Amino acid sequence: MIKIGLIGKTNTGKTTFFNAATLLSEEVSTYPFTTKAPNLGSCYVITPCVDAELGVKCSPRNSYCREGWRHIPIEIIDLPGLIKGAWAGKGLGNQFLSVAAQADVLLHVVDASGSVDEEGRLTEPGKGNPVADVFDIEEEVVIWLMKIIERNQDRISKNLKTSKSLSEAISEPLKGMKITQQHVEEALARSGLKEKEFDDWNMMDDRRFSEVLREVAKPTIIIANKMDIEEAERFYRELLERFPDRIVVPCSAEAELILRRAEQKGLIKYLPGEEKFQIIDRSRLTQQQLWALEMVNERILGRYMRTGVQFAINIAVFKLLGMNVVYPVADIAKYSDTRGNILPDAILMPPDSTVRDLAERIHKDLAKSLLFAIDARTGLRLPADYRLKDRDVVKIQSAMAHGHG
Repeated sequence: MIKIGLIGKTNTGKTTFFNAATLLSEEVSTYPFTTKAPNLGSCYVITPCVDAELGVKCSPRNSYCREGWRHIPIEIIDLPGLIKGAWAGKGLGNQFLSVAAQADVLLHVVDASGSVDEEGRLTEPGKGNPVADVFDIEEEVVIWLMKIIERNQDRISKNLKTSKSLSEAISEPLKGMKITQQHVEEALARSGLKEKEFDDWNMMDDRRFSEVLREVAKPTIIIANKMDIEEAERFYRELLERFPDRIVVPCSAEAELILRRAEQKGLIKYLPGEEKFQIIDRSRLTQQQLWALEMVNERILGRYMRTGVQFAINIAVFKLLGMNVVYPVADIAKYSDTRGNILPDAILMPPDSTVRDLAERIHKDLAKSLLFAIDARTGLRLPADYRLKDRDVVKIQSAMAHGHG
């Protein structure tokens, strides 16, 4: 299951973002380090379902479908707030960083209104420095990676003597952190260290490699949160300017939480990520609720089209991780599984995944006796090493059974 990690300083609104994404009510307060232990929840990534295109009505099992949108569950972790020096164990540093290790992609929540000071305490909007906050937290992740590599120097050198390749030797101590040999390979190439003897690396090399490895293995989106506060627009522009090669999403987790809670109570009609909501019955709303919804409309939806919470989750999964949604079925005429459920499963597969990877994902034994797959739209036979594409609907044919769904 894909895991998204939320990182950032205290008081930037990470827990509000987490609650808006998962609708769990975790404690939110302005006391630094409210989040003592990581909160784990599930949220959804949303994609247009293939059922309309195929002219059928789906009956999902591993996900749900609403108004033509397939909601696929993924995991989200809200990590304790970071402070400068976390890599050295300051604050809840090490605990935080070991959780970041389990994430496939990170959402770095920044208080774009500048209402958080260097230590993570609340201050007047505009007094803090969101750009510096991004640098501080990113630095923590890079130094932490660097320290792990330095601590394992002897082990890596030893591995190299047993004729392991450089990428294999370095990736071994990083295995528990969702960092693969492929990640290391790419980071070595991009940092220009592929040909340099590992024992000749200097501090600068360690540093450069760790920076690139962080980009490759823990891709990160900057979430410019609290866009509903006046000062935020100025800092948001500054973030765009200072991080031209990064995705910066304007966001108001608070607005999303207001909309989702109102939707849960049946007061409004709202689909997460949409640009509008509809009040079902004005007479059921208090003055305060009406005011809050009007603020959301004016300050967030009117300006930025969306609250940014669902948008950020979708971008993380589809753009940064490049995931494709594949629908395995057993019956290609009905697009159903053996029990007659239509398009029952929407499975997120990494880019370049093959038919064999999908078979493996469904069941280990299925992969062992895999013959080929059939494209449900065209009836074409797809070889085991065929690379799956987004929205593929396939039947897996194996020697042990007549296909699977």
